[in-house]
Amino acid sequence: MQARLALFLIYNSLYGYNMNKFLVTAAISVCAAFAWAAPADTAAVDTFRFTITKSNPITPVRNQANTGTCWSFSGLAFFESEMIRFGKPETDLSEMFVVHHSYNDKADKFVRTNGMINFAQGGSFHDVMYVLKNYGIVPETVKPGLNYGEERHNHSELERVARSFVDVIIQNPNRKLSTAWKKAFHGITDAYLGELPREFTYEGKQYSPKSYMQTTGLNMDDYVSLTSFTHHPFYSSFAIEIPDNWRWGESYNIPLDDFARVFDYAIRKGFTIAWGSDVSEKGFSRNGVAINPVVKKEDLPGSDQAKWLGLTQKEIEEKIYKSEGPRPEIKVTQEIRQQGFDNYQTTDDHGMQIYGTATDQNGTKYYLVKNSWGTESKYKGTWYASESFVLHKTINIIVHRDAVPNDILKKLKL
Repeated sequence: MQARLALFLIYNSLYGYNMNKFLVTAAISVCAAFAWAAPADTAAVDTFRFTITKSNPITPVRNQANTGTCWSFSGLAFFESEMIRFGKPETDLSEMFVVHHSYNDKADKFVRTNGMINFAQGGSFHDVMYVLKNYGIVPETVKPGLNYGEERHNHSELERVARSFVDVIIQNPNRKLSTAWKKAFHGITDAYLGELPREFTYEGKQYSPKSYMQTTGLNMDDYVSLTSFTHHPFYSSFAIEIPDNWRWGESYNIPLDDFARVFDYAIRKGFTIAWGSDVSEKGFSRNGVAINPVVKKEDLPGSDQAKWLGLTQKEIEEKIYKSEGPRPEIKVTQEIRQQGFDNYQTTDDHGMQIYGTATDQNGTKYYLVKNSWGTESKYKGTWYASESFVLHKTINIIVHRDAVPNDILKKLKL
C-alpha cells in the first residue's frame, strides 16, 4: 500500500493535479524512501524551450480565415520566399487569383469527369504551380478577392453555390451541355472573388498577369514535388491518391532516408519548403507545437505508474497530449509512414511552409513552420514541428531542384 501511495502521489504531482504542499512534500519523501524516480532522460518538463538554429527569409504571416485555401496561401508563401532568395523585393502575391482560376478549372474537370473528382475548397501545391505557369500571377492589392461584404475570407457560401451549380450541370437537363454553362459558372466566381484582371497598373507600370509573372524570376520547371511511400516504386513519379489532388499532379517517390535528407539539405542551403501535412493529429496543437509522442503503455516514461493506477489507453493519451513539454517521440520508419497513409490515419489536411530548424531543451530537432492562421497564436503564426512529426505526417513537399542533393537528382534523372 505504501508503494502504491507513493506512485499515486508522484504521478499526480508530475501531471498537474491540484495537490497541496503537504501532499507534494509527502510524495517526495516517500519516493526517496522507496528509491524510485522516473528516468531523467525521458521525464516531461513544464514547457517547451526552443533555440532556433536556422531561419530562412519568409514574408509576413497571412490569414486564410474561414476558407480551405491553405494550399494557395502556403504555396504562394513558398514562392514569395523564393523571390527573396533571388534578390527580389518582399512581395505579397494574390492567393485569390490562384483560387479563382482553380475554381474555374475544377468546374471544367468536374463536368468532364461527370462529377468524379473532388469539388470543394481544398487543393494542392500543383494548383499553385499550374496557375503561375499557365495564367501568371498578380499582387495582392490588384486582387484581394473580397467581393462579398466581408473583411476576412469566408468561402462557405461560395463553395455551396458553386457546387450546387456544377451538380446541376452534370445532370445534363438539356440532354447536352449548353454553350452558356461555363460563362454562368464564371459569373459566380467573378461575383464573389472579383473579375480576373487582364491588365493592371502596379507601382506605376502596366502589366498583364503573365508579364508580371515574368518579373518574379520564378520558373515552375525548376520545382519538384517529392513524397515517400512504398505502394509505388522508388525513384519514379505518381499522382498521390488524395482527394485534393484533383489535377492529378505527380510527385517523385523517394525512400524515407532520402526524404529526410532533402529537408535538412534544403534548409541548410537557404531554401524553404512547401509542406503538405496532416494537422488533424492530436500532436498538432493550436499552441504552436506539433509533436509525435509515444502513447503505448509499455513505451511510456514511468509506465509502472500507469500499471499501478490502471489507466486506460484513452486516459494515457489525454495526459500525454495535454502535457506542455517535450516527451519521447515515435521513431518513424518507412513502414510506419505507409501504415498511416493506408489506414487513413495520415490525411491531406493542411499546407504550410517550412523555413528553418530549432531544438528544444533536450536537443530534439524541430522545423520552423509558417502557418496561415494569422498571428494570434503562441508563436505569432509560427509552429515548431518535431522531426518525428514531419517525417511521419508529410504527404508531399515542393522544393527547388537545387534544394535536392545531387545524388538524389541523379537517381530521379533530373
